[in-house]
Amino acid sequence: MSILQAITKRTYMSKKIKVGLFGIGLDTYWPQFDGLFDKLVGYQNEIKSKIESFDVEVADAGMVDNPIKAREAADYLKLQDVEIVFLYVSTYALSSTVLPVAQRLKVPVVILNLQPTAQLDYEAFNNLGDRGTMTGAWLENCQACSFPEIAAVFNRTSIQYDFVTGYLQDPEAWGEIESWTQAASVAATMRSNRLGILGHYYNGMLDVYTDITKQSAVFGTHIELLEMCELKKYRDEASEEDIKKKIEEFNTAFDVSDECESAEIERAAKTSVALDKFVEARDLGSMAYYYEGEAGSEYENIATSVIAGNTLLTGKNIPIAGECEVKNAQAMKIMDAFGVGGSFSEFYLMDFKDDAVYLGHDGPAHYAIAEGRVNLVPLSVYHGKPGKGLSIQMTVKHGPVTLLSVVESNDGIFLLVAEGESFEGPTLQIGNTNSRYKFSIGAKRFMNKWSKQGPSHHCAIGVGHIAEKIEKLSQILNIEMVQIC
Repeated sequence: MSILQAITKRTYMSKKIKVGLFGIGLDTYWPQFDGLFDKLVGYQNEIKSKIESFDVEVADAGMVDNPIKAREAADYLKLQDVEIVFLYVSTYALSSTVLPVAQRLKVPVVILNLQPTAQLDYEAFNNLGDRGTMTGAWLENCQACSFPEIAAVFNRTSIQYDFVTGYLQDPEAWGEIESWTQAASVAATMRSNRLGILGHYYNGMLDVYTDITKQSAVFGTHIELLEMCELKKYRDEASEEDIKKKIEEFNTAFDVSDECESAEIERAAKTSVALDKFVEARDLGSMAYYYEGEAGSEYENIATSVIAGNTLLTGKNIPIAGECEVKNAQAMKIMDAFGVGGSFSEFYLMDFKDDAVYLGHDGPAHYAIAEGRVNLVPLSVYHGKPGKGLSIQMTVKHGPVTLLSVVESNDGIFLLVAEGESFEGPTLQIGNTNSRYKFSIGAKRFMNKWSKQGPSHHCAIGVGHIAEKIEKLSQILNIEMVQIC
C-alpha cells in the first residue's frame, strides 16, 4: 500500500486510465490441435483480470490470429483511446498480425512472454504418447518463439516497445506489468495537469530557468501564468471563519511551535486560505512560485507567508515548488503521481565521516512523507529572501528513497534519477526540511556524477526505490532517463 493512499486525490487524477490488450496466435493451428485455442484464450482472460486488478480499465481486442483480425483489433483499440497496449504472445504467431495494430495505435507496446507454468512437466509431456498431442501441448507453452521476430520488425519500423518475460503466476513479471500501468497513469496525469507559475524566477538562478514550451511538449502539461494581484484578491476576501478553520488545520497537520506568534499564525492562515481558493479557481495540479515585492508592501506580506499553506497543498497532491523552479514542480508532480511524495529539496552539506549527503529546503515540503510529526516554526529571517515568517522543519521518512530531477539539456529534456536511503542521525535545526542520505556509490562519487549531468540545484525526493517505474515513464514519454545509482 502506498504511503499516500490515505490522501484523497483530485478527481481528474484518480480517474482510471484505459490500457489495451490483445493476444496473437496462428489460425492454422486451431483445426490441427484440438482445444489449443480455448486454452490460450483462457490464459488471456487470466491476464486481463490480473491487469484490471491494478485499478485500470482494460480494452481487450481478443485473439488476433490473422491480418484481417489485426486490422479489426487496431480499429477497436484506436477507438478506445488506450494509453498503452499489452501484447500477449499466446503461441507462435506471425509478425504480420502485430505490425498493423502497433502502426495504427502509435502508443508504447509491452510484449508479454508469459508461459502457463514456470516449468513444463517433461515426464508427463513425453508420456503423452501421440506426437500430434505433444505438439499441441508444446505450442501451448511456445510463447518465446515469436519474441525475436516481433522485435526485429518493430526495430525496423521504429515502433516503441519493451518486454515482460515470465509465467502466469510469476510475481516478478506481474510487478513489471503493474509498474507499466502505473507509469502510463502518471503520463496521463502529467498530460492532464495544469501547472501554475506565480511571480517570477529567483533573480540570477540561471540553472532554474526553463523553456516552458518544451515542458508542455514533452509532458503535455498546460501552463498557466498567474498574477499576484489575483492571489491578493482572494486573501482580502478571506473570512474570519475561513482563517479559524485554517488555523485548526495547521494544528492538525503540524506540531505548531509555542514560539510561533499568534499574529504570524493568522497571517500564514489567511494566505493559505487564499492559496486554496487560487488553486481551485485556476484548477491547478501543481505550481512554481517566487516573489519578493517592495519592503513593507502587501505583496511582500503574501510572499513571506506562503510556506505553511503551500506545504498543505503539496501534501494534498498539488505540489508547490519554490524559487519558481518549474522543472522541479514537474519532478514533484511525477513523484506524487507515483504515490511516493516528492519533497522540494536542494543540497545542504556533506558529511565525509558518515559518507552522507544532506538535502533539504526552506520552502514547502511534502508532509505526508515525513519521519514523525512536521514542525511549524518561526524564522526571524529567510536566508536569501526578504522578510520573516513561519517555516517547516521535517525529515524525510527513514528508509529507501528516490531522487528525481527533470533536466533541460542542449538535446532536450531528460529524467535524472538516483536511489538511496534516508537514515537516522543529526539534522540541522534551522527551521528547514533536511535529511541525511546515503548512496551505494558513496557521497563523493554521487555528488560528482549527479552534478555532471547538469541538473538544476533542486530535486524531488520520494520514499521507496522507484527508478524502474520512472524508466518506464521515460519510455512512454519517449525521453531519456539517466540513473546515477
